[in-house]
Amino acid sequence: MAFTHLQLGGSAYEIGRGLGQFGRDAVHEHLRPLALWRRLASLAGSEAARRMRSAVEQRFPRYWQELEGLAAGLELPLDEVFLWNCRGDFVQSQSVDGCTTVLGPTANGTLIAHNEDGLPQLRGHCALVSVTPEQGLDFTSFAYPGSIPGHTFAVNRKGLVVTVNNIRPSAIPAGLPRQVLGRASLDAESIDEAVDILSSAGRGGAFHHALGQTGSTRLVSFEGTSQGASVVEVARPFGHSNHLVHPALGDIAQRITGSSGARQACVDQKLAGLGETLDGAAALAILRDTSGGELPVYRCAADDPDDENTLATALFLIGADGVDWAVYTEADTRMATFSGRVSG
Repeated sequence: MAFTHLQLGGSAYEIGRGLGQFGRDAVHEHLRPLALWRRLASLAGSEAARRMRSAVEQRFPRYWQELEGLAAGLELPLDEVFLWNCRGDFVQSQSVDGCTTVLGPTANGTLIAHNEDGLPQLRGHCALVSVTPEQGLDFTSFAYPGSIPGHTFAVNRKGLVVTVNNIRPSAIPAGLPRQVLGRASLDAESIDEAVDILSSAGRGGAFHHALGQTGSTRLVSFEGTSQGASVVEVARPFGHSNHLVHPALGDIAQRITGSSGARQACVDQKLAGLGETLDGAAALAILRDTSGGELPVYRCAADDPDDENTLATALFLIGADGVDWAVYTEADTRMATFSGRVSG
């Protein structure tokens, strides 16, 4: 499967424009015709859209400049592109990105591994992007065409690893878009700083974030919603799919798809038999599991009920002096598509 490694730098606008130029053809061919895109575009100019735009411009002007550059590179109206980047901040029937994450302590540090599940028609149209901005921290992230980074998987120059899973609450107020908060987390210098950003008052949609960092044995499972946030310190192998599982947020109404429920149950069962630690081979085996029949962890069916396929898998081995990372875009994980190291 074709997969691009982009190298971008410069101002926020220039970085966004580079992302837009990369994703332009895929967006025009595969995304803009979607009913979801058309519905979101129809909300441009609405009171909710104006409030969300104002919140981003005031709180995160640099990421707004990335969105401006993204729209320019895509050759599309800014408000339309902004609403696509707010697609998880409106209640809707379509799933809008899936994902499964496993994390836990290892013999020599910690580990976070992640399946990035998205629209099947985007297979071959996504990228790994390494960004060197004029302001903010360098980072490497999976990137979808038409979107700013920060809502998939990434590692930044400080050795902070963040992976993100979609959550589907039943009610979402107009607020700070979850993808913008995710982008802001990539500029965090520590786990605690990232958690503070993600816990921002006035947020819109909900996400789960797994966080780890070189030089630390901490692993954090973070669930953030408009109604509150929960932080769980992970001390043994743990997994997360696409619904809230923290007891502290148990009263929040949400939609749990059949796929999300089945993947969570499968991952929980597999992890329960591993003991107190995890390793890369075991994590990848879980993320490549197809024992769920029509609702597997590794998703490659053309008729997936959530209209999602596994587009890439990331493995982050986090140690005392660095993060070794690998990205796989094929079912066979014996050979990584990309790999690298961030030294601590």
